[in-house]
Amino acid sequence: MLQQSDLHKVLKMRHKYTNAEIAMNTGHTRKTVSKYLQDPQIKPVERLWKTRKNPFESIEEEIKEMLQINPTLEAKTLMDFFIEKYPGHFQEGQLRTLQRFAKRFKALEGPSKEVMFAQKHEAGKLAASDFTSMNDLKITIDGQPFSHLLYHFVLTYSNWEWARICHSESFESLRAGLKEALTRLGKIPEEHLTDSLTAAFNNMQGEFQKRYQELLSMWKIKGRVTQPASPNENGDVEQRNYRLKRAIDQALMLRGNRNFQTKGEYSQFLYLLLMKLNDTRQQLLQIELEIMSPLPEALIPDYTLIKTRVSSCSTIRVKNCSYSLPSRLIGEEVEVRLHDDSLEIFYVEKSVLTCDRLRGENKHKIDYRHVIESLRRKPGAFKSYRYREDLFLSAVFKIAYEYLLQKDPLHASKTYLEILYLSMTNGQDRVEKVLSSLLKQDEGLFTLQEIQRLVAKEEAPDIRDVFIQQPNLKDYDEAFGLGGSLC
Repeated sequence: MLQQSDLHKVLKMRHKYTNAEIAMNTGHTRKTVSKYLQDPQIKPVERLWKTRKNPFESIEEEIKEMLQINPTLEAKTLMDFFIEKYPGHFQEGQLRTLQRFAKRFKALEGPSKEVMFAQKHEAGKLAASDFTSMNDLKITIDGQPFSHLLYHFVLTYSNWEWARICHSESFESLRAGLKEALTRLGKIPEEHLTDSLTAAFNNMQGEFQKRYQELLSMWKIKGRVTQPASPNENGDVEQRNYRLKRAIDQALMLRGNRNFQTKGEYSQFLYLLLMKLNDTRQQLLQIELEIMSPLPEALIPDYTLIKTRVSSCSTIRVKNCSYSLPSRLIGEEVEVRLHDDSLEIFYVEKSVLTCDRLRGENKHKIDYRHVIESLRRKPGAFKSYRYREDLFLSAVFKIAYEYLLQKDPLHASKTYLEILYLSMTNGQDRVEKVLSSLLKQDEGLFTLQEIQRLVAKEEAPDIRDVFIQQPNLKDYDEAFGLGGSLC
């Protein structure tokens, strides 16, 4: 039987020498050496001796003190610091030694680390949701960067998930995403967990909580909110965020590019991917569906109702953004249905405007057709009009106005407003085509009269008669197996 010292010697030599050479050097037979090296119960012995002198021995206490003050200091940072502090004493090749020392010190004497507690999930009990930014995936729509978020919903037991494109962490985005996920699911879990969303709602936590609780009451779900700055409490959906984004990234790689022609095409891509991911969770999902409650019979609206009055500027303010309306509504109260990505405006239950929702603060969307009549009567107001930039319908219109300012600054605003009116009555494309042509020609031709003449002369689109062949009703009789006529 090998002594402990001989066993250490054999184990040290096993990677460099053959069994015969080891036997010769240790004074044992080759059979004995082979027996011990093939025994699975014999484990390599940790090396307790030093092969070279520790170059940091003289400053060990200094290293410990620095790590105690700031445990997050990396060995590379310390290495650079000591090379500069003690010129000629240390070199880059000694970094691995310092890394081992720092790692051992943190494990034995460093601060306690955060303990993660594995959770036991109950079927049908909890759903969690969160917003996650998608900008790092560099998705484009028609070649333009598409800045957006995903609202992400997950059942924590089965990991069934759903996602919806949105552009802000607004209440409307949360409501629309939750409604779409629950409608797709067809059932309702007992509880819904989300983070506190204080950053997203700009200290409107109280107002948000009230609206959020009203929403959950409609769905008959109990709400749970994590503590501020504690994303780990919503760890399931945080982890699913990472996994979903990775799955999307992989699918984009297989697709070959990250550009979509429309937002709808991108939505369809996400839909197919989510359906594919959820196919693998059907067994656990069925267990949850049998336990969860049915959807409420009443249809829950997916918009926020806001009532406001049209100002004398022919605009309304919605979420700190301005939208123009026809001037005939000035002074009237209108009803705004604010959706996640759009808004609908009604007057006495009749729709007067539907448009995309503006993002951010103090943005504006002014339709020139709503104000052109008044501006033609007051052309002097155009030069300093707060929303003047919205009335340049394209770069061509902007260049035309700047040219008019140079040629005849006194009448530039009046002439440009007549051009806008011409666009409203004859079509923007026709007017823009004429403007573009005149700007390339002799300066003397760029007059309102010439523009009006050429627009009137511009051929209208060719509308051809469409012939629709009438169907033969006997074909339907034969298709449905009817002997007589359907009429």
